[in-house]
Amino acid sequence: MVIAFVLVAAFCLGLLAWHVITKRSRVARAHSGSPAWRNGRFRNVANTRVASLGEVWKTMRAHRGLRRKPQNPLPVATVRADVLSGPASQALQVTWLGHSSVLIEIDGLRLLTDPVLSARASPVPFAGPKRFAPPALTVAQLPPIDAVILSHDHYDHLDRDTIRALAGRVGHFYTTLGVGQRLIAWGVDAKRVTELDWWQETRFGPLTLAATPAQHFSGRGLRDGNLTLWASWVVLGTHERLFFSGDTGMHEGFSKIGERYGPFDLTLVECGAYNETWPDVHMQPEQSLAAHQLVRGRTMMPVHWGTFDLAFHRWDEPAERIRALAAEQGVHLVQPRPGETVRPDTALQSPWWRALEVNAVDHPSIKLTKETTA
Repeated sequence: MVIAFVLVAAFCLGLLAWHVITKRSRVARAHSGSPAWRNGRFRNVANTRVASLGEVWKTMRAHRGLRRKPQNPLPVATVRADVLSGPASQALQVTWLGHSSVLIEIDGLRLLTDPVLSARASPVPFAGPKRFAPPALTVAQLPPIDAVILSHDHYDHLDRDTIRALAGRVGHFYTTLGVGQRLIAWGVDAKRVTELDWWQETRFGPLTLAATPAQHFSGRGLRDGNLTLWASWVVLGTHERLFFSGDTGMHEGFSKIGERYGPFDLTLVECGAYNETWPDVHMQPEQSLAAHQLVRGRTMMPVHWGTFDLAFHRWDEPAERIRALAAEQGVHLVQPRPGETVRPDTALQSPWWRALEVNAVDHPSIKLTKETTA
C-alpha cells in the first residue's frame, strides 16, 4: 500500500512538473519576439531591486502608528446622468471610479481602465485589501463600455469577478502580452481581446491606442511571476491625448513617450502605494509629478490612491504631497472625489479628503510625518 501511494504521488508530481514545464514552454514560444522577454521572463529595461520579506516586515513594524485607513467613510459622488446615459462625450472627460479604475470618454467612445469593482483586491472574497468605500459604479450601473484597457495582472488592477461580469458587455479588451489568456479563460471571447507589446499600436475607431513601457512586475501566484507583461497606455484621439501610467517606478521611457506621443491633455499617473522598500516599482509623489512633466502632460490626475491599503504611508498622504508639489511647480492638477467627472480644463477641487479626519492637528497638511519629509 505504501509503495502504491508513493508511486501515485510520484506520478502526480511528475504530471504537475510536466504541466508547469510545458506551460512555460508555450509562454516562451509566444513571447520570444518581445524585447522585454529575456531568460524566460519579462524584464524591465533597468535592473529593479526587490526587497526581502525581512525588510518588508521591518518597515511595516516601523510604520505601525500611521493611519492607513480613513477615520470616516470615503465620500462617493453621484455620477452625472449624462455620463451614465446617452452618447459618450466627444471632448475628453474622465470619471474616477476609485484606485486606477477610470471611465474615459473621448471622440464619442467610452473606455475603462483597470476595472476593479469588487469589495477587495484579493484572490479571495473574505480577506485581503478592502475598499475604503464602495466603487462609484457597480458593473450593472456602468454605461455601455466600448473598450477596456488593462495595464497588468495584479489583483488591484485585474479583478476576475469584474472581468467576468464585463465579458459580454464590452466591445473589446486591450491588454499586454500574456494577460489576454487570463481574460479568455474567464469567458471573454478571444476575438475581442488584443494583446500589445511595448511600443505597439492599434486602431480602435477614431482612436489610436499604444502600449508603452512601464517599470513594474506581474504575477498573481507563487509560480507565475513576470510571465505576463506590464505597460502604460497612450490614447490618441482626433483632437486630444491621454496618458495612463499603470503601475510603474521612475524610468527613462517617460521622456521617450513624451517625445513620440506628447503633449498630453490629461495624464492619469499613479500616486500611492510607494515605500522606500520598493523604490523601483512605484513612484514617490515627486517622481509622479516628474513623470507627468516628462511625458509632456498639461493636466495631471493622480490615481492609485485613496481606495485600498497597499503600503506603509497614511492613506491621504499621496493627495497632500502631490497637491503641494503641483502648487510649487505650477502644474495644473485635478483631484476629483470618486464618482466625479473632470476635464483637462477643470479647476482644482478642494481637498475633500481632509474632512474625513477628526483630528486636524494630526493631519499631514499641518504636521508632516518623518516619512513624508524624507
